[in-house]
Amino acid sequence: MSLLLTVEQLLLKESAAGFAQDRRDMRALRTRRANAGSPHFDHNLWREMVSLGWAAVPFEEEFGGLGLGYAELGIIMEELGRHLVMSPMLSSVVMYGGLVSLAGSEQQKADRLPAIAAGERLGSFAYLESARHTGIGDSPITTTLEKTAVGYRLSGSKQCVLDGGVADEFVVLARNVGDDDAKGMSLVLVPAGVEGLKVSNNLLIDGRSVANISFDALVIESHWLLGQALESAPVADRVLDLAAVALSAEMLGGIQSVFDMTLEYLKVREQFGAKVGSFQALKHRAARWFCEVELSRAVVLDALRAIDHGTDGVSAIASACKARLSDTYDLSGKEGIQMHGGIGVTDEHDVGLFMKHGRVTELLLGDSRYHRLKFAIANGY
Repeated sequence: MSLLLTVEQLLLKESAAGFAQDRRDMRALRTRRANAGSPHFDHNLWREMVSLGWAAVPFEEEFGGLGLGYAELGIIMEELGRHLVMSPMLSSVVMYGGLVSLAGSEQQKADRLPAIAAGERLGSFAYLESARHTGIGDSPITTTLEKTAVGYRLSGSKQCVLDGGVADEFVVLARNVGDDDAKGMSLVLVPAGVEGLKVSNNLLIDGRSVANISFDALVIESHWLLGQALESAPVADRVLDLAAVALSAEMLGGIQSVFDMTLEYLKVREQFGAKVGSFQALKHRAARWFCEVELSRAVVLDALRAIDHGTDGVSAIASACKARLSDTYDLSGKEGIQMHGGIGVTDEHDVGLFMKHGRVTELLLGDSRYHRLKFAIANGY
């Protein structure tokens, strides 16, 4: 499997890099962190991304998509991560759109996918209830879906719903109760603003918008079920694997940016009458860091292509990818801070913002410990 970009992909990368660099706004990112109660969504920025066709990349042409693959989506995610441009690409396109694409009926796809691709609808996946990500089968899901005489009743709450404050609709993972198999789980479409739904906005330390949502005996109509009841766990796991790889591509961009700015700093910063980059100890650390960055790049490209080619064991590949990128971003944050010295720990320097972004993305969709265990189990260890 080739890990080289095609001519078309190189052109996409050049276009995405130019756009993300032009829209890079670290001042706004610092400002938004002071107001956790607002969803902080830049509608104009999202409309520009949509006009470039980015929201349509992974969807089939019959549903308004471009019919491209995750290799192309990964290129876009990497450039957004390189410049810390926050967008609903992960939450709305990859997760919400992925669930509709994999589990939805033809009518549900026709109603939603073209609208997602056109930027007319935003969504998010509400699945997390614990402090840390766990696999769907191991998740302590307490949100329940109970069948009633007139439909269903949804009760419970979810945490850390990405871009939940601006979503037009949620896909909610719930455990069935009542006459149905209590071990089965279903995916439910819940429109924003419906009676019985409460949304509380919050921010993660890197400025990413999240929300906590709750359902107070919310009445669910039968046609709001996404796919078949009781059979949603495999679909949810599949989408979380896709999202982990897409997030890893975004992390790769941040890792590369921290490495580049630190390398430039080593070339210009003087200490004891010499450039600090001439010190042998820092040379060795930078060389090791470079190797980790390049290994991470190869792992991400391999995972993206594995998705597009339908390679066996994609779930294990996704876990290997997310584990590697989590470790490399952790290393990059530490090395970037330490090699910059005192200014690196202040909010004045961009390296600190990337470090915070690294801390958040390391935990999102599973940290390295979780994914190593998942990889080991998948390979019979």
